[in-house]
Amino acid sequence: MPRVTSAPPQSPRPQFLARLPLPERAFLADALRAETVGGVLLLVAAVAALIWANAWPHSYETVAEYTVGPSKPLHLDLPLEAWAQDGLLAVFFFVAGIELKRELVVGELRDPRAAVLPVVAAGCGVALPAILYALANSGSGGHPGGWAIPTATDIAFALGVLAVVGSHLPSALRAFLLTLAVVDDLIAILIIAIFYSSGIKLWALGLSLLGLVVFYFLHRARVHGWYLYVPLALVIWALMHESGVHATVAGVAMGLMLRVTKDPGEEHSPGEHVEHLVRPFSAGFCVPVFALFAAGVSVSPHALAQVFTTAAPLGVVVGLVVGKSLGVFGGTWLAARFTRAELNPELAWADIFSMSVLSGIGFTVSLLISELAFADHPDLVALSKAAVLVGSLICAVAAAVLLRGRNRKYQRLCDEEDAETA
Repeated sequence: MPRVTSAPPQSPRPQFLARLPLPERAFLADALRAETVGGVLLLVAAVAALIWANAWPHSYETVAEYTVGPSKPLHLDLPLEAWAQDGLLAVFFFVAGIELKRELVVGELRDPRAAVLPVVAAGCGVALPAILYALANSGSGGHPGGWAIPTATDIAFALGVLAVVGSHLPSALRAFLLTLAVVDDLIAILIIAIFYSSGIKLWALGLSLLGLVVFYFLHRARVHGWYLYVPLALVIWALMHESGVHATVAGVAMGLMLRVTKDPGEEHSPGEHVEHLVRPFSAGFCVPVFALFAAGVSVSPHALAQVFTTAAPLGVVVGLVVGKSLGVFGGTWLAARFTRAELNPELAWADIFSMSVLSGIGFTVSLLISELAFADHPDLVALSKAAVLVGSLICAVAAAVLLRGRNRKYQRLCDEEDAETA
């Protein structure tokens, strides 16, 4: 029987930022697991960053560049901005790794026939934006190194828009977007690992990989205990960071190792359980804090004009708005036309086009790649981030209008069915 303890005496005065009672903590955690809430927090953090960086630029830069952490032995004396980029986003990618593992083992991607549409759509949705960016930067004043910036979709923002305007849209549309985003995340992870890692230190990479092997075998042997896995995960992350491979890759690797199938007697698989615990921290703290330090760019008329007159940021906007829309839609159509894959009968091609426009919302990963692609060019980093914000805003507004129209159609159909059955 569980040990019964007496309730602690209530404080006569409410404590500021005190630990919430269990029901409130559970409610808050459940809310943070909803994509809509995560998207709202991300938006609030981005807006706060823009206000802070434009109203008090010196204060913003001072806080972002404030260095904390030990310098030895792994050179972890990093600015707060780098901690958000390399540390907090590793948690975000850890959750993404679990989602990908679940899709591959028990989700849509386990069946090749069902996976063809979203996989081809995601592939084309990465390739076409990169091609358009490269074309926009093919001249003498171009910067081809940022080709990967417009290739990623921000699932939190996208699902947030879908949830707000799509009360009567088919559930298959959300499933399509989720699967598309999982494949998109996988491609983004590979791009970061292959193209944006430099100066590899083999000793640190080897020790990090050894830590991943230990993590895998402990998990496979059904060894339980956060006191083992959390310290091990921190060591793996620190070694990956020291190796020169981007530290977020460590988060993805550990997420992919978690088991997502249930053993006899288990109510939830370890992957489900860990994701359930970590997702509120990722959505409610890690990603918003990253946005707070990443989205603080100048939005003056001069800066916005440069977005459309400079090759690199213009390529980002064109890639997000045109490349993602036509790439995802064209890839879906080609897969349905030339393979055995079929579009879900609940969906129409107008739904897929609306979803393709929505996939042009590239925020979290696009901002990260902007930092990596132009690490030696701060001015280009700022312009590329501004371009990500502009392109994502255009896609969000356009997709909201299109999805609103599709939602009204499905609402009318639902009302007609209700009238017939009444």
